[in-house]
Amino acid sequence: MNRGDAPDRVRENYRRFCAAIGADMGNIVCASQVHGDTVRTVTAADLGIGLDEPEPWQADGLVTDIPGVTLAVYSADCLPILLYDPVRRVVGAVHAGWRGTALGIAAKAVERMVDCYGCDRLDILAAVGPGISKCCFETHEDVPNAMTEAMGAAALSSIEVLPTGKFHVDLEGLNAKRLESAGLDPDHIAVSADCTCCLPEKYWSHRYTHGEGEPGGDDRNRLGASMPLDKPACRRKRRRLGSIPPVSRPVARVGVSFRNMNSRKD
Repeated sequence: MNRGDAPDRVRENYRRFCAAIGADMGNIVCASQVHGDTVRTVTAADLGIGLDEPEPWQADGLVTDIPGVTLAVYSADCLPILLYDPVRRVVGAVHAGWRGTALGIAAKAVERMVDCYGCDRLDILAAVGPGISKCCFETHEDVPNAMTEAMGAAALSSIEVLPTGKFHVDLEGLNAKRLESAGLDPDHIAVSADCTCCLPEKYWSHRYTHGEGEPGGDDRNRLGASMPLDKPACRRKRRRLGSIPPVSRPVARVGVSFRNMNSRKD
């Protein structure tokens, strides 16, 4: 609501989105994202902040165990990463660009889930949503240098040197490694195959559009990913997790991506 677009259009898009996923619009929580590594625990006092009021705090990760809350993060080529512990019933939502990836924001969200809610790392399911992929993420040396400084040799397989002297960097692969290093079962990590820059008809990409909005809008378009935590109907036992295909677990109900949240009106 606070990104410069017509409030009635934004509210209508939120209404449609929440209706599609069965979420309460008044229980959406988001934050002012700054490409950092702060992960905030969300309480009942935070409900609805970020829609009608300016976000009172900066964070690129949110975690909660409050039923009915929907955590939201926004991106425009950066990665949305959604986390879910079906045993403790805890959810997390992370915004990870290259800076956040180097800072280990995804792993820090896992640590918050463990420290604050007693989650078992082996129960946590992760979905790395659509973002700019290695094929399109061409960078100067600052990005690969940040990755190798943070992750050492483990980052090298996700970095390709180009004949031009620039680099292609695989943010999805790097974040999957971060999650594995944080203790998640690799079978519990689902990574979207979609590249936002390759699929402009499906996603809005800052790099593809050079930051320009659609006609009648502005340059503030965003993709969004949400993590709603339903009120519990039953608790699954840990031994049953292995019977569910890994990709369907994190993605089927708790993760939704959508295009051009702010100014799009159809």
